[in-house]
This record gives sequence, structure tokens and C-alpha cells, in this order.
Amino acid sequence: MNRRASTWWVVVLALVAVPAAQAVEILRWERLPLAVPLIVGQERIVFVDRNVRVGLPAQLGDRLRVQSAGGAVYLRASEPIEPTRLQLQDADTGALILLDIAATPAQAGEPPLEPVRIVEGTTLPSRYGEPVTAADRSPGTPSEGPRHETPLPVVLTRFAAQNLYAPLRTVEPLPGVQRVNLRRDLPLDTLLPTEPVHAKALIAWRLADQWVTAVRLTNTSERWIGLDPRALQGDFMTASFQHPDLGPRGRPEDTTVLYLVTRGQGLAPSLLPAINRIDPALNLPRPAAVPKGAKHAE
Repeated sequence: MNRRASTWWVVVLALVAVPAAQAVEILRWERLPLAVPLIVGQERIVFVDRNVRVGLPAQLGDRLRVQSAGGAVYLRASEPIEPTRLQLQDADTGALILLDIAATPAQAGEPPLEPVRIVEGTTLPSRYGEPVTAADRSPGTPSEGPRHETPLPVVLTRFAAQNLYAPLRTVEPLPGVQRVNLRRDLPLDTLLPTEPVHAKALIAWRLADQWVTAVRLTNTSERWIGLDPRALQGDFMTASFQHPDLGPRGRPEDTTVLYLVTRGQGLAPSLLPAINRIDPALNLPRPAAVPKGAKHAE
């Protein structure tokens, strides 16, 4: 065997010895449900590259085993499953990815299904509240700091309202938002002092240097109350009411939510301090009594 022939056999043997890399199916998430078929008895991996929670319909029971770890979701069907929708929710931003699964029995000679990797689609415009990329900037625009397609107070207020009132599947993702700790017993007596309402802090989020706090307002009187943001007391960037007025106490309309956006600090430092008009602990001396008929000095 000459040198050229021996070299050719070495190359062939090297190629045979290298195991074939497993293919990965790429699916692009563009707000449309993604089809992920399953084979009964085979585990299929879905790479999401983010920390997600998986929402399962109750009718699946024990027919589908689901495990999530390190940005990967492991799906294994033990029985045939009719077309069913799963929800993958980003634990940090609340963004949803919808999967349409269906499990069928394995066929003779059928190869195993390859793993799936879900990537963000590139054909959609920037999402609500997402920072504008360099390609979106107009010529001559300064590049320092992120710019947003919508003012942050609007973005945060919309995000808070969706989380409290909208179905989970309709909540728009908001990259970079973080939930912050909030005192549930925060005193809010000075927030709306001119109206007979009870205020209670519910939840708060932060994005960049701005906070949004949701406050529940409940009417304690027997009359309708028109809500006017100009009556609020405190250092707020914006204030938005879920409803324009409050119904009398005891009616379904007696409660609403107020969204307060603050900059550089949360809600507590933005409130006005409570002031006691009379402090009994001072024990101030009473003014001397004026004799009857006496005249004050001019």
C-alpha cells in the first residue's frame, strides 16, 4: 500500500470514529404558538435559555412528565396526548411562550425526535417597553444610555395594570423589570387626605430608575367619589386610576387600584410625613385668664 492510499484510509477511519452531532430543531417565537410533537415513551428536550415556569392543563394528569432545569424543559409522555397547549413563562419578566404539543405512539423504524431550541423572532418590531437597539436610532441621536419607544411611566403603569387585571396569557413581556419588596402595612393616610378612602399598598415593580406601586383604594363613605390625581399628596411622577370614580361602600364599584410612578426611590420616601396638629405630650402652659372687664393693651 503506497503512502497516498494509507493516508486516505486514515482519513476515512477518523471520519468514522467521530460521532455524528445530534441535530437541533430551531423554532422562532414570534407570538404564534409553536408546534412541538412528542412520541410516547421518548423524552424531548426544549431549550429556552431562560428560567421558565411551565403551565400545564389539568386534564393532562400523569400522562406528561415535565421537568425544568438550567434553561431546558424536559417533556416525556407516557400515553397518547391529544393536541394541548402549554405555557412557558419567564420567571423574571413574565413573558410567555406557547407550545402546542401532541403525543403519538412510536412507529416501527421511526427515528427519535431531535431536541428543540426556541429563539426570539427577528421579524417583529421592538416590543412594548423594550430598549431601542442601535439600528433603530436615527442619525445624530446620542448613544449614551438606553432609549425606549414609550415613556417609562406609561410602560410601568401598563405592565402593573396587566398583571393585576388581565389574563396571564395577555401580559406583555417587559425586559429588565424587577419586582421589589413593599411594606403591606405602609401608612397611606396622607396620600388622599381630602377623601374618605382607605388605601393599601399591594405590589411594586422597578425598571431602570423608576418604580411603579399599585395601591388599592376603597370607599368608606355612602356617596360616589370622583377620583382626581390633583388631590394626591406626595412626590410622584405620574398617577393613574384604574377607574375614574368609586361607588358607595358595599357596592362592587367601591374599590379600585391607583398606580403611582416614582423616580429614584420607592413609594415610602415619596409620601408626605404625617403631622399631628395637637401633641398632648408637649404639656404647653395654658394662657393666663383675662379678668372680666379688663382691656388689652393697645
